[in-house]
Amino acid sequence: MAELVGGEVVTELVKQLFAVSDKAFRCRSIAKNLATMIQNVQPTITEIVYSGVEVSEHRQVQLRMFSETLDKCKKLTDKVLKCHRWNMVRQLYHVKKMEDLGKKITRFIQGLPLHILADVHHLRADAEVRLDRIDRNCDSLNEKLGSMKIRGSESMREVLKMAEATVEMVTDDDGGFQNLGAGLELGKRKVKELLFRSSDEARLVGISGMSGSGKTTLAKAIERDEEVRGHFGNRVLFLIVSQSPNVEELRSLIWGFLTGYDAGSGVAHPESTGQTRKLVILDDAWTWESLDQLMFNIPGTSTLVVSRSKLAGTRTTYDVELLNKDEAMSLFCLSAFNQKSVPPGFSKSLVQQVVGECKGLPLSLKVVGASLKNQSEKYWEGAVTRLSKSEPADETHDSRVFAQIEASLENLDLKTRDCFLGLGAFPEDKKIPLDVLINVLVELHDLEDTSAFAVVVDLANRNLLTLVKDPRFGAMYTSYYDIFVTQHDVLRDVALRLSNRGTVNRRERLLMPKRESVLPREWERSNDEPYNARVVSIHTGEMTEMDWFDMELPKAEVLILNFSSEKYVLPPFIARMGRLRALVIINNGMSPARLHDFSIFTNLAKLRSLWLERVHVPELSSSTVPLKNLHKLSLILCKLNNSFDQTQVDIAQIFPKLSDLTIDHCGDLVELPSTICGITSLNSISITNCPRIKELPKHLSKLKALQLLRLYACPELKSLPAEICELPRLKYVDISQCVSLYSLPEEIGKVRTLEKIDMRDCSLLSIPSSAVSLTSLRHVICDSDALSMWEEVEKAVPGLHVEAAEKSFSLDWLDE
Repeated sequence: MAELVGGEVVTELVKQLFAVSDKAFRCRSIAKNLATMIQNVQPTITEIVYSGVEVSEHRQVQLRMFSETLDKCKKLTDKVLKCHRWNMVRQLYHVKKMEDLGKKITRFIQGLPLHILADVHHLRADAEVRLDRIDRNCDSLNEKLGSMKIRGSESMREVLKMAEATVEMVTDDDGGFQNLGAGLELGKRKVKELLFRSSDEARLVGISGMSGSGKTTLAKAIERDEEVRGHFGNRVLFLIVSQSPNVEELRSLIWGFLTGYDAGSGVAHPESTGQTRKLVILDDAWTWESLDQLMFNIPGTSTLVVSRSKLAGTRTTYDVELLNKDEAMSLFCLSAFNQKSVPPGFSKSLVQQVVGECKGLPLSLKVVGASLKNQSEKYWEGAVTRLSKSEPADETHDSRVFAQIEASLENLDLKTRDCFLGLGAFPEDKKIPLDVLINVLVELHDLEDTSAFAVVVDLANRNLLTLVKDPRFGAMYTSYYDIFVTQHDVLRDVALRLSNRGTVNRRERLLMPKRESVLPREWERSNDEPYNARVVSIHTGEMTEMDWFDMELPKAEVLILNFSSEKYVLPPFIARMGRLRALVIINNGMSPARLHDFSIFTNLAKLRSLWLERVHVPELSSSTVPLKNLHKLSLILCKLNNSFDQTQVDIAQIFPKLSDLTIDHCGDLVELPSTICGITSLNSISITNCPRIKELPKHLSKLKALQLLRLYACPELKSLPAEICELPRLKYVDISQCVSLYSLPEEIGKVRTLEKIDMRDCSLLSIPSSAVSLTSLRHVICDSDALSMWEEVEKAVPGLHVEAAEKSFSLDWLDE
């Protein structure tokens, strides 16, 4: 796809369009306009492809379809150039075809804000900031959670609207964080001075500082700064290195960004090279060895490295300063009181004592302040005592921060504390899908989904994690599925340190702090007796059968396998994990991995939740041992191959109790097997970002328990089976970005339980007249041009709210 959108094909097309404008009189105007448009937009699309940003698969589908349109245009130019000038009929035909293609290309370029996609990493950073603070009003939250009936419900939407409404630490027009005061502005000015130097010594610039001092905040402010982006021509790449980096992947991303060279295709893009200034920001770098491998001696390139130690030269490194007294008080009060000063009637002296113990460290101020939110002055007095006694084992700044955060955890209830400690099971600097975290909490503590979500929100309220919405979704509409969890690396370090206390065999959580080539030697030395861990997390590269050693894990209920490779042998000891309830397998590599020894699943009788990400799903067959208690199955970025070949397998026999099926970004999914309709326990089906699926199986009416049907971004889906009108419990339907879906079933009015329809960026031409009978319908989300379709229904159904969603981009160019 990359070489089609940004490479030689487009370059040749532009040349041919200019040739057409010179030769073919009737096509002259349209050809010249097209050549100019494509030539202007090509570098930007190339930057998107090679920026290192993980573009979602449905975005890739759109770019691929755009590239196919360009390819058609090129073939047409070939015909125009070969056409004899006296063949008027053929010339007129070519003019019409070129005009049609020109309209599609114009709609794409005008409708899709390319500069926003090119800065998608900037948008993600903005989203993290906007969701950094969540409303602390627990009573209101409990009311909303109590009313939550299904994922994606209005209460979820309101919770996240509250989160955005209460964000205090917002950015001003020039990208500075006002509530961090002059300190950050000074830091930005100093770093910009270093970056803008013309001498070669400014090629590597550093930001250094202690844990929790705000280094990353400063780096993100630099990334967003308009003056910086103007200086570097809007060519800025932000990457997280981490303590255990995948150097090969990072090098590939940086090299592609700097040169426009696609290592996969071997195609170079000359428009991306030359003397153009570019800035690479490398956050959370730990060693000079890893940094050295990520540096390229290309003229015009500057690198900004962010680290706890000084990896750049002393003269080109800015040391982040701690907050002064006033700045510290302002930040603390925002966390503790939701305002910048001590409220009237509260002891200012007591607040000053707590702030003094935090020593000007932003992370400590935020976490400690949030832990004291809505507490009495008596409780605050105890907090001062605890903080003053939490002396670190040594006087290093890291130890001081750890001690302060540990002291703030003392008032957490058991489930909330366990959830915080469990976050150490996930790789550093990675977004954790909220669905995965919810599943783990549900299985460990026998919670309902809504109760598990309340625990996560409580941690966000305390600034112990951050909830981040996927930027591809609109700001107003979301569900668990759209949300990720991130955590400051210092907070993760605290969770790991607390989890790893005591002897290995007695720990409740067995966690690997970073990616290693082999399992920890400490574990191997202790494998002569069983391990008591309930949660086990393993983070490695490729694993063969010889890399594993025997482990007895009789109490393990959650196993998380993170790795980066193209093939992976599953640990043989899974077969003896008789109490395993949740299994998460995530490949962080560049392409789907092949899993070996899947036969070990035969003994997982209690497995209830299975999450597979970026792997080849093993082929199911009639001999596959059923997972009789599996309730949730999630397949993300997977290659399904023939796993769902309905001629080979009855899905209902393998997953007889499945209630929640999620398939996301699985590009080779063409259809669901009809036998899925035999799983009468199914409550939720979510098929999203699957570009090849064209239809759903018939006999859906057998799914008597189905409440949620989500079909987001399935551009080839052409119809919904009439059988969905017979579903007795269906409450939520999402057909957003199903651009080939032009109608709803005529008898949709029979679904009297339907409460919400989401049809943003959809191509429906009309609404069936029977829709006036949807007596339970409360909310419809559609495009502004579809509002009129719902007028009669809105009049007939009391309490129905039809709302126009903001259109993030146009999909008109997909129409044939």
